Amino acid sequence: MSESAPQKTVLTQPLILLMAFITGVAVSNLYYIQPIQALVATTFHVTSGAVGTVAMLTQVGYALGLLLIVPFGDVTSRYQLILRMLGLSLLSLLAAYLAPNFIFFALTGLMIGLTSVVPQIIIPYAAVLAQPQKRGAVLGTILSGLLMGVLLSRSFSGIISSYIHWRWVYLIATIAIALLILLAALKLPKDSRPKNGPSYWQTISSIPGLIAHQRLLREAAINGFFMFGTLSIFWSTLIFYMASPAYRLGSGTVGLLAILGAAGALAAPIIGRLADAKSPRFIIATGLFMMTISYLLFLFWGHFMPILMLGIVLLDVGNQCGQVTNQTRVQMLGEATSSRNNTVFMFAYFMGGASGSFFGALAWSFGGWVAVCLLALAYQCLALIAHFILYRPKSTG
Repeated sequence: MSESAPQKTVLTQPLILLMAFITGVAVSNLYYIQPIQALVATTFHVTSGAVGTVAMLTQVGYALGLLLIVPFGDVTSRYQLILRMLGLSLLSLLAAYLAPNFIFFALTGLMIGLTSVVPQIIIPYAAVLAQPQKRGAVLGTILSGLLMGVLLSRSFSGIISSYIHWRWVYLIATIAIALLILLAALKLPKDSRPKNGPSYWQTISSIPGLIAHQRLLREAAINGFFMFGTLSIFWSTLIFYMASPAYRLGSGTVGLLAILGAAGALAAPIIGRLADAKSPRFIIATGLFMMTISYLLFLFWGHFMPILMLGIVLLDVGNQCGQVTNQTRVQMLGEATSSRNNTVFMFAYFMGGASGSFFGALAWSFGGWVAVCLLALAYQCLALIAHFILYRPKSTG
């Protein structure tokens, strides 16, 4: 089979929806920890700052998986790669369920992140299969599945842990991945390793050159870092804010609030179509301003639940504006390097998320909700500087 053979697969709407579903279930593994951090801290007798390292390690693991595993998609069968990573993900989740102590549990977080890169293998594959004029819409649909997985994972984790022990979250997730392996094996289009393509090490060693020679890739990576960092600051500290005197609520409430972020998931296909038709920089700027406004609301009126809910919608839709538009731009840089370009963007994206989780927990420990909001606004200021000053285009577009 030639390198272009996967393009013979007809990218039907059911197949797009299937890819979106697999993406959503697979990415959920990264976020089960966020609503249950206080419960984990109680079980293992550690501080909120310490348990914040688990969320950080999970996202660091994901970033490493993007850097070391996703590039395999340019040199080997994506079908086989997806199945292998799902199998390793299952083992990591089972280990988290059985973790006897906090250090072991923290290390399983790293492994869960490392093995949960399936969405970033599917996204370049779908981009290659899609017609160029519909690529944004296709990626928007798949990314809506990804975001639904992110949001519903928080809801699932928060609600389940409010009724039964938090460990059951990981056992149920293990069963879900087992079913997903069966579904993926039966339904995903099969492909083979491209002939006469670069080796894995040639692929990895080419990444610095891709970064150096593609200004748009650098731009997308930088604002993705700060936008997802801003989002992670919120979701990694919300459980502590809910448990504080401002609300005195638990993980179940965090799970219910996460459903509000479905607005971002529902908006993703629309954002994708706009990315096909409108100025990408305008859409990204809109997302940046929405996220900035959300934290101003959190800072001054976050103790009012209706304002908090409004801010959550703005935050998630704003982040989705950045992610969908940036990934559409990155995938337009070339099919031969689609996995590697996606690796660069998503590596920066999740390193931003890891930094947000880590520094968000520290900010909460040192200064509570005000410190958390100021930290996020600092991230947003840096993102705005990068977008409007450092990467200001010479011409509109």
